Amino acid sequence: MHRQTKAYIYTGATILIWATVASAFKISLRYLNHLQLLFFASLFSLIIFFIILLSSKRLFLLRNSSKKDLFHSALLGFLNPFLYYLVLFKAYSLLPAQEAQPLNQTWAIVLSIMSIILLRQRITLLNISALFISFLGVIIVSTHGDIANLRFTDTLGVVLALGSAVIWALFWIYNVKDRRDVIAKLFLNFAFGVFFIFILLLITDNLSLPGMPGWIGAAYVGAFEMGITFVLWLRALNLSKTTAQVSNMIYLVPFLSLMVIHLTIGEKILSSTFIGLVFIVAGIILQRTFSEK
Repeated sequence: MHRQTKAYIYTGATILIWATVASAFKISLRYLNHLQLLFFASLFSLIIFFIILLSSKRLFLLRNSSKKDLFHSALLGFLNPFLYYLVLFKAYSLLPAQEAQPLNQTWAIVLSIMSIILLRQRITLLNISALFISFLGVIIVSTHGDIANLRFTDTLGVVLALGSAVIWALFWIYNVKDRRDVIAKLFLNFAFGVFFIFILLLITDNLSLPGMPGWIGAAYVGAFEMGITFVLWLRALNLSKTTAQVSNMIYLVPFLSLMVIHLTIGEKILSSTFIGLVFIVAGIILQRTFSEK
C-alpha cells in the first residue's frame, strides 16, 4: 500500500474518532462529574502511553529525564491534562455539546493571538480579518443567532469553553519548544497531571469509584480523546508527503461532530450553530493560509 494512502487511512481514523469525543464527553458526564471524568480518563491515557513506551522499548527515556525535564513536564502537565480538561469538561457540563465543541475549536485563532503577544509575531490586516470572522462565529453560536441582544445560554459555560481554547493555545506554545520524545513527554505530563487531579479530588471529596457506565466513558475519553488518536495523527503526519495533505482534512471534524451529537445525544442542531461554526472554521483557515505565506 502506498505511503500516502496509509496516511489518508490514519487521518480518516483520527477524524472519525475525534468526531465522537464531544458526544462521549456529554454521555460520560451523565455518570461522572467533571472532576471524576478528568481523573479516570487521564489515568487511562497514562496507562496507554506507558504501554506504548514499553512496547517500543523506550522506557529508558524516562530514566534519562533531568530535573529540568521533570520541572517542564510538571508545568505542561498542569496546563494539560489538568487545567485544560478541568475547564473543558466543566464547560461541557454546562453547555449543549453543539455549543461547547465549536467554541473550543477557537483555540487555533487564540493560538495566533498568543503568538503575536508572546512570540512577537507581526500582525496584519488579514490576521485581524480572520480574528473578526471567527469571533463573529463565536457570537452566533453562543447566542443562538440572537446577536442583537447578546443573550448567552450559559455565560459561565461560554467563558469556560473559550477559556479552554486559551489554555490549549498556551500549552501548545510551550510544548512546541520541548524537543523530547513525544510519547515520553506525554507520559510524564500526564503523570504529573494525574497527581494534580488526585490531590484536587481529595480536597473536594470527589474521589469515588464509578459504576460500569462511568468506567466505559472514562476509558473511551482517555483512550480516544487523549491517547490513541494522538499516535494515529502523528503516524499520518509522518507518512504524508506534505503536512497540508492531511492536516486540511481536520476541518471536517467539527462538522462531523455535529452529526454524531445529533445521532447519539439527540440534540437538535440549530442553524445558528452550523452557521457560526462555518464562520469559526473560515477564520481559522484564512489565518492559517496567510500565516504560511
